[in-house]
Amino acid sequence: MPRMLDVSDEVRAEIGDEEAARLLAGESAPGSYDCTSCRTPGDSEQERTSTVLFIGDETAVLAFAHATCLPSQVVQVTEEQLQGAVRSIGAGGANSQQQPLPAQHTQQAQEPHQSQQVPGLVPEQAVLGVTSGLVLIQGELHPALVVEPTAPVARPGTFGSGDDFLPLLIEQGFMPLTELAAVPPVLHGWSVLLAAGQLHAVLQPNPSGGRPVAWWQAHQPLQVTDGWRAAANKHQQVLMFAAPVGSIGRQPREDLMRDALDKAAAGGKLVGAALPLAGI
Repeated sequence: MPRMLDVSDEVRAEIGDEEAARLLAGESAPGSYDCTSCRTPGDSEQERTSTVLFIGDETAVLAFAHATCLPSQVVQVTEEQLQGAVRSIGAGGANSQQQPLPAQHTQQAQEPHQSQQVPGLVPEQAVLGVTSGLVLIQGELHPALVVEPTAPVARPGTFGSGDDFLPLLIEQGFMPLTELAAVPPVLHGWSVLLAAGQLHAVLQPNPSGGRPVAWWQAHQPLQVTDGWRAAANKHQQVLMFAAPVGSIGRQPREDLMRDALDKAAAGGKLVGAALPLAGI
């Protein structure tokens, strides 16, 4: 039976017209599946379904998602993450055979990553602490990522004790915030990759053109809470806030994280933006 599949030109170019035709005809696509984004069941015979192709260094995995959760797209991942996803899928039961992939992020847990993923950061000078949580703005809960480096961030080619972390992000389009009274503007070209129910990466435009590249990517898939994932899928975007080292700290609860964000904003030490969900 034909499937209600969306196969983007980008995915078609990778898998070929013949395989795309087999998918659309229902020959190589499952009827039921677990959405690679929200992890709830889907049915490609009854509802629009996106094909999402994850490509590693040597392996490619085709996943399926509700069209309301993710558009059909190609996503670059590391081979290690791809293989880990395949192992988890194999142990996941019948509805997991459509090959979803991991992502990264954890509620109230910090995940440092390689320093070179901070724009302009000198390697090994600092790493990023990334904390997730729900932030209440205008009476509604929004999924948020709070980014804080472990040391001052220097501009490329400069030396000294200055911290250019916020100026570098402002140059990328993030907005200075003096309070959290409204949702910050959408920063087009950037996105948050949420797949297989986990946070995978924060992506930025590729300076050379082509597919977006990882600005931040966790070392291993980071689990998100059901509430965070539900809010992300509802809004189809994630709020990212960034502050200089020492501004936020490791906060064990969301209310304490919110207090720290408010203080950073009031002190002129906070930038933010709304990043589309898997907006590539």
